Amino acid sequence: MASAELRKRLVFFLIFVTVVAAVLVSLPIIESWLHINVVNPLGVQITADGIAIPIDDTNPDRMIFTYVYLGINIFRVLKILLWMSVVISAVRLVTYLIFGTAFRNVAQAEALSLLKTVLSVILYIVAFFVIFQSQYPKVELGSLFTGSAILGIVVGLALQDTLGNLFAGIALQADQPFQVGDVVQITNRGSGVVESVSWRGVRIRTFQNKILIVSNAVLGREIIEVAPRDNLNARVVFFNTVESASPTRTAQIVRDAIRTAENVSQKIRPVVRIRDFGASGLDWEVKYWLEDYKKHNDTDALVRQNIWYAFQREKVDFSLPIMVVHMEPKPEDPDIVEVFNTLADRLSRVPIFAPLSDDEISRLAHASATRVYAPGEAIVRTGQEGNSMYVILRGNVNVQIIENGLSKTVNRLGENDFFGEMSLLTGQPRSATVVAEKETEVLQIRKVAMKAIFQTNPDLVKSIVEIIEERKELLKLEPSAQEGIRDDRRGGVVRSIKGFFGLN
Repeated sequence: MASAELRKRLVFFLIFVTVVAAVLVSLPIIESWLHINVVNPLGVQITADGIAIPIDDTNPDRMIFTYVYLGINIFRVLKILLWMSVVISAVRLVTYLIFGTAFRNVAQAEALSLLKTVLSVILYIVAFFVIFQSQYPKVELGSLFTGSAILGIVVGLALQDTLGNLFAGIALQADQPFQVGDVVQITNRGSGVVESVSWRGVRIRTFQNKILIVSNAVLGREIIEVAPRDNLNARVVFFNTVESASPTRTAQIVRDAIRTAENVSQKIRPVVRIRDFGASGLDWEVKYWLEDYKKHNDTDALVRQNIWYAFQREKVDFSLPIMVVHMEPKPEDPDIVEVFNTLADRLSRVPIFAPLSDDEISRLAHASATRVYAPGEAIVRTGQEGNSMYVILRGNVNVQIIENGLSKTVNRLGENDFFGEMSLLTGQPRSATVVAEKETEVLQIRKVAMKAIFQTNPDLVKSIVEIIEERKELLKLEPSAQEGIRDDRRGGVVRSIKGFFGLN
């Protein structure tokens, strides 16, 4: 395409120059014919310098001299226009060869376009003065330049802002401090995403979806903070805790809470540190890096949300200002007996706990703990070591596995469903990732709770394994011919459970 366009331009240039050259060659012939056949019979002779004088003693009318000089100037102006058309065509061809082919793949297209325009204008001005001087050699250009200087001062004062934008735009295009798609913060002006950069100014889309147009002259005087689009840009979120909160534990809780948040980069480990000792507790900051800085407001909100839920689960308290007085009445504490009876009722509905007695169910309920997870937060992750299972008290979760490098949802669980039982019973790594679909409350049952029950009733192991295997067979629809294989597998699972819990 580029070579075809170049050939087209070359052919057009050659044809145009040929036509103009033919006209320029014919003009002296036409002038000579007019001098002999029109001007001389009127009693006027034109010298080599282009001056009209009377022939011999004739005294032509002044109007004749006026018409003769008018004709002379028409031919001179026509020659100037023809020569300038050749210069313009040649400059356009040369600039196309330089900027359209040689520098076609250069990234700074705006700067090249501006440089092309400036060079073309300079060449046009120089060529015009040279051609003008060739047709009017006796005209003093010094006085013309003096008048042009005065005119330039007047025009410069009138176009001060426009020229300021032009030269500031040249400087910006040369430095390239930011590009389209970058997020910029301009002091006392606003912030947003750069949509376009021109010689007049910059067009910015603010985070309120408004258009902010800032002239280059203003940009040249302001401090600009740039977040490049192809860079991992950091954000800092502040929070606080009570003084009794363990710094090491708090840092780990926060780091785990935000590392899987959407748009938080996994390439750089988040930094959690104590910022200061506040009047009512510890002041913290967490620094993390974003994949797409345009979404930093939403990501900051998601990070704060995950920290809140993590603190609720891990019983870490935020610090409150000492001078704040809470006037609202304290809610009544729930009846502990009623709470544990409710949890025991939930556990009795779980199929794998069917062999347990009422007393064992009650003991299991007392040894378990409730936890709340935010929407989109992972409760367990694939490959993670585990020694606990979960029963869903409210909400929904999605069970996900990795298939061909992508996360795929294979099941959706709701209230009274459970997951993670094999990790609880055998300590196996998690085989899937379970993510809360909405705010979800679960009952976490740990190894310690089950061990106390197995120690008093070891026969429960076999009963629980039979229930687990029956559920698997029902889901997989295994034929009865595999009975011997299933018995061997059950025996292996029983041995794994006993070994994991240290049972004889």
